[in-house]
Amino acid sequence: MRELDETAAGGPIGDRLAAWRLRRGLTREDLASGTGLPLDYVAALETGGEWVDRRGRLAALAATLRLDVADLTGQPYPPRGEEHAAVRAVAFHLRRHIARLHPDSAAGLPLEDLAERARAAAQADAVGDEHALALALPELIEAADHAVVTAPSRGRAEAVRLRVQVHVLGAGLLRRLGYKDLAWMLLHHARLGTPEPLPVLVEEIRLLIDLGLPEYALARAERAEEAGAGWELPALAAVAQAMAGRRQHAGQLLAKAAGRATDARESAMVVAARAAVAAEHGDAEEAAGHAHAAELTALDAAQRSRLLTVAAAADARQDRADQAADRLVEADTAAPLRLRLDPFARELLAALAARTTNTVQVAAVRNLAERAGLR
Repeated sequence: MRELDETAAGGPIGDRLAAWRLRRGLTREDLASGTGLPLDYVAALETGGEWVDRRGRLAALAATLRLDVADLTGQPYPPRGEEHAAVRAVAFHLRRHIARLHPDSAAGLPLEDLAERARAAAQADAVGDEHALALALPELIEAADHAVVTAPSRGRAEAVRLRVQVHVLGAGLLRRLGYKDLAWMLLHHARLGTPEPLPVLVEEIRLLIDLGLPEYALARAERAEEAGAGWELPALAAVAQAMAGRRQHAGQLLAKAAGRATDARESAMVVAARAAVAAEHGDAEEAAGHAHAAELTALDAAQRSRLLTVAAAADARQDRADQAADRLVEADTAAPLRLRLDPFARELLAALAARTTNTVQVAAVRNLAERAGLR
């Protein structure tokens, strides 16, 4: 247990992997056999020569060790800085809210005010401002619950829509923080007394992907298709298919997503999904090509940060560590907490620490790693 405690701060996955493997009484050969991963990759991962940048591989490692993927990524990470601490504190507030059976009768807001605040929270989510989103959520969620109970019949549909919206925003934040059990509970709470809303299903698919459960995500995607969906659903399903190793199916879903895109932003998001799917298949050159082709200016800051992280990982896989470092700096500028809470971005930061050569990039990687709590 001492070894596990030493890696509890969310350091590289390889450190935690080695500690858990020893605790399970497995050899590296056992782990390689159980996951289907090359033995040299497993050995390099444990000794710091490799890193994890594919969800399918992370899921395979966790399943073989009988773990949740968070046991290997170290989520939720210890707070680093005042904003991260404030965001994490909101998770505990939401836990208390979920445990209550009835909303606070004093938490009411007029529907117009509730709608305006929900729009502001959605904008904070889009730009990756986890701090502003977290500060807004507790009152918003309680007010939305209260509105559903108290709204007159003519306003109930709008109250239900707002409740779904703010609960999905809260679940997304909890998922990214690493409180996936709370995220699931909040999504369940969002659908009480209503037909299964599409936004809840979409967020559940994201959650199942993050949990390393692609088959469950695909089953959810089938249900969501019955409710009608745009580009996002097939794009997410493509990532799940890629995690499961089914490249042809992933390609078909990406084509469907592209056909449903209605504007420049949605088209850029589909290109970003193509990059993520290529990275999941281990095709760094293709992933980099898609990432470089995406129209960054069409993306919100949070989406831009995620795509830049994928591009950085692809550059690193092609021995372009200095370029990868530049990409991560750009991603951090776009959405700092989004980047620092992303387990794959943190993995890449740890890997680049020993691979960057330019003095400027070395300093930049060290600075990012320190702010993420990796140093």
